[in-house]
Amino acid sequence: MGKRNVLLSVLLAGGLAVSSIPINVLAHDELGGVLIEKGTGAGYNDINAPVIEGSKNLSHLHEAAAPEMKIVREDGKANSFGDVYAYKGFAYLGTHTKNGGNGGVRVFDLKDPANPKEVTVFGNNDIPGTWQEKVIVKTVHTPDFQGDLAVVSVQQTSRSNPVSKGGFLLYDVTNPYEPKKLGFYEVTKKTNGTHELYLTTQGDKAIVLAANPYADYYSHGAEKDFQIVDVSNPSKPKKVWEFDPRTVKGVPADFDGYNWKSPDGKTRPVFNHSTMVDGKYAYVSMWDLGTVIFDISSPENPVYLGRTEFGSKQQGSAHSSALAKGGNVLVETREVYAPVKDGFEQAYGYTRIFDVKDKTNPKLLSEFKTELYDNIENGTTFANTVHDPKVQGNTLYLSHYAGGVRAVDITDPSNPVEIGKYVPEQSNIWGVFLDRNYILASDINSGLKVLQKNVGSPGATENILKDRLFN
Repeated sequence: MGKRNVLLSVLLAGGLAVSSIPINVLAHDELGGVLIEKGTGAGYNDINAPVIEGSKNLSHLHEAAAPEMKIVREDGKANSFGDVYAYKGFAYLGTHTKNGGNGGVRVFDLKDPANPKEVTVFGNNDIPGTWQEKVIVKTVHTPDFQGDLAVVSVQQTSRSNPVSKGGFLLYDVTNPYEPKKLGFYEVTKKTNGTHELYLTTQGDKAIVLAANPYADYYSHGAEKDFQIVDVSNPSKPKKVWEFDPRTVKGVPADFDGYNWKSPDGKTRPVFNHSTMVDGKYAYVSMWDLGTVIFDISSPENPVYLGRTEFGSKQQGSAHSSALAKGGNVLVETREVYAPVKDGFEQAYGYTRIFDVKDKTNPKLLSEFKTELYDNIENGTTFANTVHDPKVQGNTLYLSHYAGGVRAVDITDPSNPVEIGKYVPEQSNIWGVFLDRNYILASDINSGLKVLQKNVGSPGATENILKDRLFN
């Protein structure tokens, strides 16, 4: 089968009307024409998909624990899984859309990381017809709240459901065994809700940076994709600022909230997929507009600094980001899941690394590609693209769907080198997170994984998974 035709079975012919978008197109470029949901396409469980070695011990990473995911729903149905986060010895595992969503956030005690214990679930029965993919937890000290605050993304499985709504939930998880709901921030019903988000503090303030894909497009500019919300009083979250891409040089005033007629002559998709904060700087993944950098010293009046750019032959798809080298190096992952597109290179998404010492002028240092990036003959979708990045010291960890978790040495960010990988059987790795001396991963189908560097391998640390003490 020719490369240009391998995705005809999943691509729409011609334009796509908003009213024709199916409800199962979630968490990515839903207006771009690929009618498939993460975790459901060829390449995960298809015997004709590329064969990737499956093992619990691969090149200096091994699986220390993979707890059985018990069914926690009252209807006896199982959910699939989203991202993973860890804080103070507990793992927070988001849930995806299988069986209608409403799986909430599942909490695991990791005092013995080799034997995680699930202790509770929260956010699962708050808003019907939604799913809870992303959770961030931070210690917050404001006049209205002191403790550990969790923010949870809420997305509708169908905008036509009259009782569902999107945005994010706020919970007190100071005692992770007994989470307490504090509040909810709602975005326009016209979009699915908040996809990814980030919680940060500034003195006695707590703020959330919310990515609400297509809010600008669906609301005709009434609301924007990137919003900053003051959650200092978690029971009364308040929007304090939102980003209008039309204010960026090169984006015309008639930008419709999605289709950008870029300077390279192509019409590119623009929407906010993810947000991340490091100190006073925010890094916002705006798909083909790149990673947009703001100074948010004043969250009510952020200052646009600069953005990453793409070559004319590259699909943008800026998905998420991480920082290295004290904030001077930016890692940008690109979730290109449809590798055949007229006028572009034929490749799945790969990672780009930038020098951002000058935030107004990011400079490309290198690109990291796995062996999967140009494996397009079988027509898989998400299976071969990179997803999320995390950095610990000089090591970059990437979640890679069918490619598992990849460990990359970025001591020299101009020359990234893969040094390890974890690729379980039926790999479908969504998220990766680093907590002290171990690595957490989340598999869409099978849930939480606890990984460790192999003892005695080059660069490995001591085995202190057991008997570790957490603050």
